Amino acid sequence: MYYIGVDIGSTASKAVIINDSKDKILHKKVMSSGWNSKETSLEILSWIESLGIDRKDASIIATGYGRVSVPYADKVITEITCHAKGACFLYENNMTIIDIGGQDTKIIFVENGFVKDFIMNDKCSAGTGKFLEIMANRLALGLEEMFDFARQGTKINISSTCTVFAESEIISLMGKGTSKPDIAAGVVNSIASKVVALVNRKPHSKHYFLTGGFCASPYMVEELARRLDADVNTHENARFAGAIGAALLA
Repeated sequence: MYYIGVDIGSTASKAVIINDSKDKILHKKVMSSGWNSKETSLEILSWIESLGIDRKDASIIATGYGRVSVPYADKVITEITCHAKGACFLYENNMTIIDIGGQDTKIIFVENGFVKDFIMNDKCSAGTGKFLEIMANRLALGLEEMFDFARQGTKINISSTCTVFAESEIISLMGKGTSKPDIAAGVVNSIASKVVALVNRKPHSKHYFLTGGFCASPYMVEELARRLDADVNTHENARFAGAIGAALLA
């Protein structure tokens, strides 16, 4: 039996296949979610079949933004539950999970392997991956370049809390001749500030685990750790936490 988690995110979709003992990741895949969640899920099914896995020999759980658009899933489970399960598999059972997604940021408080509480910032894309993507495009930078430039720059204050207004503010800064590294540093600083403000809304553990697309950025990890005055841990598979959790729950 294969246990499979499919995480259809707003920006990126992930799939993970684990073994019968549920202690080893056999295969993993990440791809753009595109404009149609169902089409994306069917592409993932084709990938599963290309590995020689028969649907009858697999238990599949769907999670994430587009979880209801996975027609072949045996069950759907919320991303909060799946992220917590996946993070516990990768790290430990008592922690505060910081998941910076494409359209929202989730802070999940875990005790003894179970979700105790959570906060979501889903009213605005400020403080999310979409915010970074929009600002990077405005600066004609790739996402990795954005972090590289930010490390070289001096943090400037971007006062706007709305993505649309912040973009206008950045255009104004560009018009004044502010350097790309300084603007990039300001953008990353703005995201980190909003994430930490979200964390600090509730009592939290001093053990932090970063999931989502930003887990591959050492600079973001460093910024969060500095602001929280604590170690922020992550893992090479932390981006797949939701899909891992779904697979473990299958």
